[in-house]
Amino acid sequence: MGDEAHGEMVEHLERLASILKKPSAILLISAHWEADVPTITSGPEPPLIYDYYGFPPETYRITYPCPGEPALARRVGALLKAAGIPSRLDDGRGFDHGLFVPLKIMYPEADIPCVQLSLIKGLDPAAHIQMGAALSGLDHENLLIIGSGFSFHNMRSFFEVDTPQTRSMNEQFEAWLIDTCCDAGLSEAERAARLERWEQTPYARYCHPREEHLMPLLACYGVAQAPCDQCFELHIFHKKSSFYLW
Repeated sequence: MGDEAHGEMVEHLERLASILKKPSAILLISAHWEADVPTITSGPEPPLIYDYYGFPPETYRITYPCPGEPALARRVGALLKAAGIPSRLDDGRGFDHGLFVPLKIMYPEADIPCVQLSLIKGLDPAAHIQMGAALSGLDHENLLIIGSGFSFHNMRSFFEVDTPQTRSMNEQFEAWLIDTCCDAGLSEAERAARLERWEQTPYARYCHPREEHLMPLLACYGVAQAPCDQCFELHIFHKKSSFYLW
C-alpha cells in the first residue's frame, strides 16, 4: 500500500527473498488461523481469505494465485500423527493474509506451491514447539518454512502516542527475544524453557496482550532447535520488531 510505516518490513522481506534460494514449496504457519488441532490446507487451488476489515477497497482486490500442494499437506499430517499429535487436512480452506501479504512481497510471481498450517487453540507455547519438532524431519527438497506473525503485536499501542516508557517496554522485550533466539551459549533446553515461559518476561503482556503472533516463531524454533543463524532488527509501524532466520 506504500505506507511509510511499513517500509522497513517490505525492504527486509525483499532482502530475505534475495538471500534465500528460491524454494520448491512453502509451508507457512499463520498467526491468523487457530484450530482445535493443527489443521493443514490440502486443496490444489486454495482461494484467498480477506480476513481484515476497515482497509481501502484495493486491499480486497489483492490476488495471489499460488497453487496448493496436497502431497506436502499429507506428509505434514503424517509426521504430526507419527509424533502423537492429532491433525486434520482441510481441502476447502483458503490462504489468509498471514500468507499472501508477505509472499506477495517476497515472491510476487505466485508460482511456488504453498501449504498453510494452523495454530492450536489455547496457544500453549510448549505445544507449538512440539508441533514444530514433529516437522523437523519433513522430507521435501528445498522447502521453506515460514512463521508468519509479529514480534510486537499490541494493536492499541500502534495508535497511541509513543512515549519513552512505551519505547522502553517494547525495546526490553525485543532485547529478551533476540537474546533468547540468538544466544549460542544457551543450551536448547534453556532456550526452549525461556520461550515456553515467555509470559514471565518483563513487558511481555504489553507487547503481546494475546500471544497468537508469537506462536509461529515458537513453531519454527521447534523445527530448528538451534540458535538462529541470522536476526534482522527493524521498525514496523514505529515499533521495534525482529525477523529470525534458521
